[in-house]
Amino acid sequence: MVQLLPPWFSNRGLRLVKSPKMYLCDTGLLVYLLKSNRARLAADPAAFGHVLENFLVAELRKDATWSRAHPHMFHYRTHTGVEVDVVLEGGGGRIVGIEVKSSAAITADDFKGLRHLAEAVGDRFHRGVLLYGGTELLPFGPGMYAIPIPAVWQLSEAQAG
Repeated sequence: MVQLLPPWFSNRGLRLVKSPKMYLCDTGLLVYLLKSNRARLAADPAAFGHVLENFLVAELRKDATWSRAHPHMFHYRTHTGVEVDVVLEGGGGRIVGIEVKSSAAITADDFKGLRHLAEAVGDRFHRGVLLYGGTELLPFGPGMYAIPIPAVWQLSEAQAG
């Protein structure tokens, strides 16, 4: 389970939704509980997007346990519905926001939540990452990047080695 945001967000004057976002550690179990399968997920992009987000959050959670940064993981959501799927806060207080999009086609609007987070935390914001279904690493302004989903494992391997 990804926890609520730490108190410093509230100190910045934002109203946040007070319920944690939960993920299952076993994405296969999630697909079973949804009574879904490969064909159904292929036919329903929204359902596939939720399953993909769950899978990637579980993977990031595992990676965080052995990362040198030992980040804390949170979900960011304001009362107006602006959200970021994963917020990583390192020991020094630096913030990385991560959004997950299954689509291979992305636009600047897909970074709306990450930009909001950057504004909310100010200088503590390190970068925003949009993991997406495309194949290229794309810059989307200062500190904002679209990164292909498979790069999660490539980056993990590079850190471990």
